[in-house]
Amino acid sequence: MTKMEEGTGKHLAVSLLAALAMLLVIFAMLLTSFQLAIYGDPDYSFYEKEYRKYEVTDALDMEIEDVMKVTEYMMDYLIGKEEELSIVTEVDGRTQDFFNEQDRFHMGEVRELFLGGLKLRNVCAAAAMLLLIGLVVMKTDWRMLLPKAYFRAVMILAVAGILLGIAFTVDFTRCFTIFHEIFFDNDLWMFNPSEDYMIRMLPEGFFSDMVVRIGVTFIGMVAVLGAIFVIWRKYIHFILGKNMVQ
Repeated sequence: MTKMEEGTGKHLAVSLLAALAMLLVIFAMLLTSFQLAIYGDPDYSFYEKEYRKYEVTDALDMEIEDVMKVTEYMMDYLIGKEEELSIVTEVDGRTQDFFNEQDRFHMGEVRELFLGGLKLRNVCAAAAMLLLIGLVVMKTDWRMLLPKAYFRAVMILAVAGILLGIAFTVDFTRCFTIFHEIFFDNDLWMFNPSEDYMIRMLPEGFFSDMVVRIGVTFIGMVAVLGAIFVIWRKYIHFILGKNMVQ
């Protein structure tokens, strides 16, 4: 192998490592955007706004204060702060447990999926950090590589994001169904509004709005990091140019 071929191979390997690191960073941001969209509002004002928008209190025959108490408890359960999904409240003109056995089973699966996603986020972030450290230790030109790798990764994921956005806009119900069919091996996520209070509290429109909220949060995070890399790249070029003059 000639020195030129060896150098080309090394450059390709380093570029791939940088691209992988940036893809892991972006994926970690995507998973973080779920957490921020779902839990970023400590007062759950987004949820209250959605409940009023879809007239949830009328569908449940509940006061908004009671709906919010159920919401806070449910969200504590989802994040792992509560062990059992059970809360007694005034609903449908009776004092009873808001959640039934189907709710508990499905939300148990949702909690495993959500907490598993947060763990995967941490693994991706740690792996990206190790790759970045590796690039520094290998004495690569990582300062120039990372911005290029990031914007290439963003372009690739942007295409996938646009396609998904179009699909959800055209037929949200179908996409919502496919999502559940992929991540759940049963049909207990299909609720009957006449029997299940949870589906009345969280109608399809709520999930549609939440997807938009997640998307906006993710795009914002990607844009902020992109702006940082733009400034970073201009600074590096400025320093290089200054050194060449000297």
